[in-house]
Amino acid sequence: MRVLFRNHRPRVMSVMLLSLVLAIPQALAQAVPTPQTMIPAPPQIAAKSWFLMDADSGRVLVEHNADERLPPASLTKLMTAYLVERELDRGNISLDDTVRVSENAWRTGGSKMFIEVNNDVAIRDLLYGIIIASGNDASVAVAEHLAGGEAPFADLMNQHATRLGLQNTNFTNATGLPHPEQYSSARDMALLSRYIINDYPEHYAIYSEKYFTYSDIRQPNRNRLLWRDPTVDGLKTGWTTEAGYGLVASAKRDDMRLISVVMGTSSEEARAQETQKLLSYGFRYYETMNLYEQGAVLNSPRIWGGDKNELRLGVDEDVFMTVPRARNEELSARLDIRQDMTAPISQGERVGTLEVRLGDDIVGEQPLVALESIEEGGIFKRLLDQVRRFFSNLVGGWFG
Repeated sequence: MRVLFRNHRPRVMSVMLLSLVLAIPQALAQAVPTPQTMIPAPPQIAAKSWFLMDADSGRVLVEHNADERLPPASLTKLMTAYLVERELDRGNISLDDTVRVSENAWRTGGSKMFIEVNNDVAIRDLLYGIIIASGNDASVAVAEHLAGGEAPFADLMNQHATRLGLQNTNFTNATGLPHPEQYSSARDMALLSRYIINDYPEHYAIYSEKYFTYSDIRQPNRNRLLWRDPTVDGLKTGWTTEAGYGLVASAKRDDMRLISVVMGTSSEEARAQETQKLLSYGFRYYETMNLYEQGAVLNSPRIWGGDKNELRLGVDEDVFMTVPRARNEELSARLDIRQDMTAPISQGERVGTLEVRLGDDIVGEQPLVALESIEEGGIFKRLLDQVRRFFSNLVGGWFG
């Protein structure tokens, strides 16, 4: 495998010349890759739109009408739950805080958690009620608690949709009840789910719960795959007459996690079966590898005029790549590093790019950042480095 494993330097990297020409060592450039694994065409799914992506690398494996704006039904509650989790993470609310149930929340139609008007209900129970029981009453109750009403909460939902890059989503309510201006897409639902999984893992376990009991009423999670596939651990179902049956699901097998979305299927059973097709295809024909860990030193180039002579470079987050199975021998990596760096350099400052290729195709790019700060050296050190830099560039010009 031509890409190093975690915590090592790439075997293929840039050579820094005066013109910053990047070169790959000939021995590796001429290596013959192993035969490619044959991958069949993705399965055809009985839905209006569908989408499959890797949760770690973000690579899209399968998509169809992924940006079509469709009514999301109760998939809307993924954003409602996300905002509750965000407020919990920021310390603005706690799971033990209580919410007084308004008559408006109590009267909300559709699926219910069965909270009672004027009762005080813990945020913990409301969050479970939103995710597992798909409670419209619980969704309105938290919307009123967090934003003073459902309309301002919907505005907050849309602000966060923009922040998260959801380009085909608009919310008018917290429940998913039908509204002509409420829509989302399979891609946006997958992206939102990725944020839920990666940003708030301490709350994600709720999505795998099969039952929720409140006020002596026991309700099952509507995600049938939680019973059929032990690797599936979320996320949310949705249904209205207009939207049809939808399901956002996630599963983890070994070190690989996939997120799938189907929207507009014909039945509860259909959304489960079509989702299983997508997940099976992704796990069978692809694999995800953690190539570099956050903070791993990938190179230490010369820096001029600093209190140190070398600057440790790396990535500020784990680098994952999803590739067809048995093609990892075709992976190669290269560093494009800023030329002639001079102190001061701040920790976290971008100084180049890590480029990963699969054969001739670029499959990933990641910023290279300074893993430490380099301060200016003393006046004598700076003068000495100026002389050394001059001769270094002079020699480089002669032989370049």
